[in-house]
Amino acid sequence: MPQSLSKVYVHITFSTKNRKALIDEEIQKRLFDYLGGICKGLECNPVQIGGYNDHIHILCILSRKITQAILLEKLKKESSIWIKTINPRYASFYWQNGYGIFSVNPTGVKVITEYILNQKEHHKTQTFQDELRAFLEKYNIEYDERYLWD
Repeated sequence: MPQSLSKVYVHITFSTKNRKALIDEEIQKRLFDYLGGICKGLECNPVQIGGYNDHIHILCILSRKITQAILLEKLKKESSIWIKTINPRYASFYWQNGYGIFSVNPTGVKVITEYILNQKEHHKTQTFQDELRAFLEKYNIEYDERYLWD
């Protein structure tokens, strides 16, 4: 084949360090836009970005030129540095060490988009921890609870 073609949707989620509720209404939209800009700069076109006060969700198309690890490293590092410049109250902002990244069937993009858009409502009844456990079970990912949250 004379050209390389790829369209891999990924759903990414990660939390603030110790799941501190630092993503408040004042910074939320700006943070989501900033994360989208990082994705665009890496040719990982964002489909939907959202989240709640202690975590984010990103649905994007993974560029064929970048690894998952590099995408996550750039997202977390650059956004953490940026958010600390916004206001002194964000000076202690950090992301957790780990992350979840899951492949998404193109037929499921609309469902994941709606899921991300409805985070505030969704988290009235479910914690981030329960949400992540559900994703891990859905994708049949083995994990050790002792190491999941530190």
